[in-house]
Amino acid sequence: MIYSGKAVSAQLLDDGIAELKFDLQGESVNKFNRDTMEDLGKAVEALKADSKVKGVIVTSGKEVFIVGADITEFTDMFKQTEEEIAGWCIKANQVFTAFEDLPVPTVCAINGIALGGGLEMALTCDFRVMSSQAQVGLPEVKLGLFPGFGGTVRMPRLIGVDNAVEWIAAGGQHRADKAIKDGVVDAVVEPAVLRDAAINLVKECLAGKIDHMAKRNEKLVALTLPAMENMMAFQTSGAFVAQQAGKNYPAPMAAVNVMQQHATMTRDKALEAEAKGFAKVAKTPQATALVGLFLADQAVKKTNGKFVKAGAGNLNQAAVLGAGIMGGGIAYQSAFKGTPIIMKDIADKALDLGMNEATKLLAKRVDRKKMDAAKMGKTLSMIRPTLNYGDFDNVDVVVEAVVENAKIKQSVLAEAEGKLKDGAILASNTSTISITSLATALKKPENFAGMHFFNPVSMMPLVEVIRGEKTSDTTVATLVKYAQKIGKNPIVVNDCPGFLVNRVLFPYFGGFGMLMRDGADFQAVDKVMEKFGWPMGPAYLMDVVGIDTGVHAAQVMAEGFPERMQYDFKDVSTVMFENERYGQKNGAGFYKYEEDKKGKPKKVVDETTYELIKPHVAERKEFDADEVIARMMIPMCTEIVRCLEDNIVGSAAEADMAMIYGVGFPPFRGGPLRYIDSIGAKEFVALCDKYAHLGGIYEAPQLLKDMAAKGQSFFG
Repeated sequence: MIYSGKAVSAQLLDDGIAELKFDLQGESVNKFNRDTMEDLGKAVEALKADSKVKGVIVTSGKEVFIVGADITEFTDMFKQTEEEIAGWCIKANQVFTAFEDLPVPTVCAINGIALGGGLEMALTCDFRVMSSQAQVGLPEVKLGLFPGFGGTVRMPRLIGVDNAVEWIAAGGQHRADKAIKDGVVDAVVEPAVLRDAAINLVKECLAGKIDHMAKRNEKLVALTLPAMENMMAFQTSGAFVAQQAGKNYPAPMAAVNVMQQHATMTRDKALEAEAKGFAKVAKTPQATALVGLFLADQAVKKTNGKFVKAGAGNLNQAAVLGAGIMGGGIAYQSAFKGTPIIMKDIADKALDLGMNEATKLLAKRVDRKKMDAAKMGKTLSMIRPTLNYGDFDNVDVVVEAVVENAKIKQSVLAEAEGKLKDGAILASNTSTISITSLATALKKPENFAGMHFFNPVSMMPLVEVIRGEKTSDTTVATLVKYAQKIGKNPIVVNDCPGFLVNRVLFPYFGGFGMLMRDGADFQAVDKVMEKFGWPMGPAYLMDVVGIDTGVHAAQVMAEGFPERMQYDFKDVSTVMFENERYGQKNGAGFYKYEEDKKGKPKKVVDETTYELIKPHVAERKEFDADEVIARMMIPMCTEIVRCLEDNIVGSAAEADMAMIYGVGFPPFRGGPLRYIDSIGAKEFVALCDKYAHLGGIYEAPQLLKDMAAKGQSFFG
């Protein structure tokens, strides 16, 4: 053994070829943490000092190669100054360049996922051989960063500017065919022969058949394109990246700029430029939010894992009660992810609608070449439409998705309960009705909970699993497991009006209603909030959700929280509802909707809206963008703090991720609680006080006041 550490080992094989193996002890995957970096440095020194070493292969002792840097270490590191962060990058790169400069040929055997620092490690080798089952990529831009271990330096020198910009600025994860086509790897082989292929490639270098130094030198010098061609390549690709990324995500464009900056430099100078650029983006609020988002997502997955381990039941057969668009969407999602599902309704027409919805969603996948016709047929065969309860004695979980009416739901749930085997789980896909009250119709309320899907089911990642007063832990665990199995991100919440997402969303709509009452232009508010980062402004969002649905939900919220959500004015959404303007679903809401060339609804301004609301609003006036943002965001943020205060949601991470998954809260802001952190609890309370005269939704909750007094934040 040449070297043996906690994360990296090096041993001599036959013919003077050494194997440098990554195998981080106590972890299921390899990642670049402090231990790995320290080990790699020592292993490289040992390899360099051993005269018997004639060549090196780099391998992994795990199913993945290396998943990247340990992001849990970023939070503390990014609190340092730009100079300190850049220094960290330079120190890390000294280890990578020491490996790259070994006086022997080096070949990397990429057996599984190699992302971020994992791929950057592979790029330091002279050659890369990849398993046909592996995937590689540089996804750092998704964290508001760009590669900092030499990725922006080596990639353009190996594969050219255009390809490098695509790989780095888009942050994709690519299969072997793309990797070899673009020149990121030199060979693709079947997994069984990967290690042998890497060894053979080293032997060919040693035999003089392949000039490994010529390949290595490409990475050590400036880009070889003439200066004018370089400039044109960066300008063209940069313009495209700027358009795609937008102003709220600076990392992709920063990556392009740093690549252009160091294009004329040799490797070591280029790495210094990369380090400075990396440090700059690491200090942006977007990087703080997106790294925080990644960590919150991991925390939610860990929490859900604990729920499932606590005792989830079997999930071999599902059923959905109520076909139609929602039922068809749930049936599609279950079948597509491999769980057979029975779809029951009381009318053939409804079953046809549900099957048509599933067929339409699958046909889209076929059109986009993401699925072949045979797979589509097989998936459809896993959905069994029926008018009776014939096979319900074999069902493990049933999701009720009938009309949003408490009496009808209770009747359907009670009827279904009588047809199920012992231990089968019942869930209601209600968006507003109390789970505890629905459970009063059941003989076994412990086997019942809420399972709130968001529309459209196929696209929205969130499922709220709602615990009623009598819901058992096994029921929660089973529904969390089912949500995960069908490709959704579950968040467990306790029962209350609106549960978590709608309870928090409707004060936001309340803020919009007050702005309109006071003379704001709904189009102007939409533009401000879209610029803030929302995928659509509040008026447009209401139209998409359905104004009739929104008005019904607002009534539920008003009954549940009258001190905050019952308003003493006629809301403009009520005016739309009374005039049968329900939004996209019937072609007119705040906006009018016409079909575009692709047959999708396109919003256009409708002067009728202004005429209808005129008797109920003040004379139109212009509001400052900061005031619009404050009046829209304070109600959402204060309500989500109250949900934490009331134990509706278990953690700040779950609360933020629910809003990201469920309503498209701007990811680069990290979620409502992280948004409060970015302002500061004390400053946010002062902002609440400024607008408290507008009503209860603007008042700072006690939890937030206490945090402000103690100088605390939701995320350390």
